[in-house]
Amino acid sequence: MATNVSFHPGSVTNPERTQLLKQTGATIWLTGLSASGKSTIACALEQHLLHLHKFAYRLDGDNVRFGLNKDLGFDEQSRNENIRRIGEVSKLFADSSCITITAFISPYRADRDLARSLHEQASLPFIEVFVDAPLQVVEARDPKGLYKKARAGEIKEFTGISAPYEAPTSPEIHIRTDEVSVADSVRIITEFLVTKGYLT
Repeated sequence: MATNVSFHPGSVTNPERTQLLKQTGATIWLTGLSASGKSTIACALEQHLLHLHKFAYRLDGDNVRFGLNKDLGFDEQSRNENIRRIGEVSKLFADSSCITITAFISPYRADRDLARSLHEQASLPFIEVFVDAPLQVVEARDPKGLYKKARAGEIKEFTGISAPYEAPTSPEIHIRTDEVSVADSVRIITEFLVTKGYLT
């Protein structure tokens, strides 16, 4: 950890920002296997919230590896650091009153718990959404051909095949994408936000 640094508080408090922007920041953390539908739901949800004139932004697992996390691989240590960084970034976005939508496999429960704790320590809402589909369903979808490559041994440490995925035990929202449409998924998440008072 860096030394000789100190936190510089701003002159705008979180409650004041929330009141002025008329919006509560929150992080909606979509987790699930590759091809479970995380990115598709995240894109649709972001569009829906923006059409409601809400400040929303999507952080996608692949996209951040082109910039912020381009120095990371896919071994367990790199995956841990990938999620740690996104946990910190999403916390900053939520603190700005943004409804932050993250779409990451985030396979390890401990890493997701760390992201949650970062938000809880800052009194920011964290909503874990388990985007769930059976392995045979996501393998059949396989839009990027990654499962086929993993089965052939061309991709090492691939989540769900040669690396573990630790499913959430008590997510705020559980969506079975083999049973629920994208539109209904967006509706379920939006209704949760309204019920909790994060959307008005």
